[in-house]
Amino acid sequence: MTAEALHGPAEPYRPGPTGPGALLRAAADAIPPSGLVLLAILSVQVGAGFAKDLFAQLPPSAVVFLRIAMGALIMGVIARPRLKGLTRADLGVGVAFGVTLGVMNLSFYEALARLPMGIAVAIEFLGPLGVAVAASRRRLDLLWVVLAGSGVVLLAPWGTAASGISWAGIGFALVAAACWAGYILLSAAVGRRFPGTTGLAFAMIVSVVLIAPVGIGSGGADLLQPELLLIGLGVGLLSSVIPYSIELEALRRMPKRVFGILMSLEPAVAAMVGLLVLGEVLQVREWAAIGCVVVASVGATRSGG
Repeated sequence: MTAEALHGPAEPYRPGPTGPGALLRAAADAIPPSGLVLLAILSVQVGAGFAKDLFAQLPPSAVVFLRIAMGALIMGVIARPRLKGLTRADLGVGVAFGVTLGVMNLSFYEALARLPMGIAVAIEFLGPLGVAVAASRRRLDLLWVVLAGSGVVLLAPWGTAASGISWAGIGFALVAAACWAGYILLSAAVGRRFPGTTGLAFAMIVSVVLIAPVGIGSGGADLLQPELLLIGLGVGLLSSVIPYSIELEALRRMPKRVFGILMSLEPAVAAMVGLLVLGEVLQVREWAAIGCVVVASVGATRSGG
């Protein structure tokens, strides 16, 4: 899949020539672009690992609220979104983008609470994979659909061998996948209507408003604990601000197809982070399922050109 199929068009979110984006690009010049992509993937998955570790103290909805609130605060300071000059149609697209972003994160964290990390990410990855395949007209892409579907079938809890995997978790991950596909499609429209990083910052603010009732209601006064706020800040940085910025710098220096192929490694990296950070040991069948999704993603990216 292309870069657009993963995070939307690169150009609308390109940081300006000054400020934090310029400092990040200067620091990243010494790192090869492939290394930047892997660093971004690692950042996202380590952030997810820290978030899942918080589930022992806060419910997933409260952790989602912390993550999005911290990310929105940081992006708001960087982008300083302004509504002046935007039409109702522009705002409508931005709100839809924010709702999709919020539901995607909430569904993914609910899946993460019920599934090992690598499995949750592999199922969620069906979203961008589906967008990439839908944009292609090659018969070969049917093979990647079958391969990815086979991976999901392997993951399904058909018997006792699939301990630790629930149908509810798979359902939440599929909702997250559908939202990720919607996020990709809406990001193109947002990029055309909002300048710079304004669209993403506006969407994150909408997501905070959407998630706040359930997040605050479930987390309560625990959300005010300083150590949890600090971890939430770290999760927001690792899961949103840092990887988005790194990916944009990588896109500036490498072909989009190569970027998409490298991003296809994300489910495997998630499984490794789950093993090392959370002690999640997967069965051979589960590793095979993740491998099916990774190979399907790489195949769809290469054939999509």
